[in-house]
Amino acid sequence: MNAPFLSIRNLGVAFTGGTRPVRAVNDVSLDVAQGEAVALIGESGSGKSVTMRAIMRLNPEKRTKLQGSIELGGRDILKMTPREMSSLRGAQAAMIFQEPLLALDPVYSLGDQIVETIRRHEPISRDAARARALELFERVRIPSAKSRLDNYPHEMSGGMRQRAMIALALSCRPKLLLADEPTTALDATVQIQVLLLLRELQRDLGLSIIFVTHDIGAAVEVADRIAVMYAGQIVEQATARELIRTPRHPYTLGLLKSRADGAMVKGERLEAIPGAPPDLANLPQGCPFAPRCFLADADCTKGAVQMQQIGATHQARCLRLAQTLEPQTAI
Repeated sequence: MNAPFLSIRNLGVAFTGGTRPVRAVNDVSLDVAQGEAVALIGESGSGKSVTMRAIMRLNPEKRTKLQGSIELGGRDILKMTPREMSSLRGAQAAMIFQEPLLALDPVYSLGDQIVETIRRHEPISRDAARARALELFERVRIPSAKSRLDNYPHEMSGGMRQRAMIALALSCRPKLLLADEPTTALDATVQIQVLLLLRELQRDLGLSIIFVTHDIGAAVEVADRIAVMYAGQIVEQATARELIRTPRHPYTLGLLKSRADGAMVKGERLEAIPGAPPDLANLPQGCPFAPRCFLADADCTKGAVQMQQIGATHQARCLRLAQTLEPQTAI
């Protein structure tokens, strides 16, 4: 892998204000090279979106305690002033949100929103900014792009709004694109179209992308590498090919077994992971997945489990890696 453009080290995110702090992200380390696409997968509440918002410093400042470092292009985001962060957002890093209808401003046309974003970061005329907005609409394949620039968010379908959100995110030519479950609210056909569009843009523009999803199939379509999150930790990461062919963490095994595939017969039940994710305000000692794990024993609950290197591009946070290679746990 090339030198990382984004380097996250020992990131911790805790939300205060309640009776106990909620430790939403715990000791996350992740590198993303320039031009690389990385997917974050896991159940709801595993810390994926909080990690993305920490990169953009969008979590509420007064109620959020941050630890570790997030270096983007060699600069630590967690040490930047609000003014520096305002200049970074959009120009160096941009985010595509899960629901564009909530992320886009309902009282301004889509064209005006893109124009104002461009002019906030670059000293160009309104006409030049509008010409770029039109070029972006055409690039993300919005039909009748010129007339659509004057549409308001509510006048477009979900799929078209998501394409407009992608155009807005790319308007200032960022080097890092964060996509937070951008296909969740879309139907299956539109989901594939948006995924393929993101992959095409990533390759054409040399973007670094972090793509958040709970859909492993979507992750494989978009990502070069996949990182699996559980209870605020990355428990396994590898190339997309390695993770699908040789998953090593019991949680990854459970995720893969719980999805439908072409080999299933009518009436066959999916193999669900038992139990529920832990309370992030009261995390158990040791491995947080131990209460749900079919391989766990007393050693798994004694202390923090460290990430272990399996191969050049494969890591997993588990004490039972030898057992995950046994035939009965293979996918």
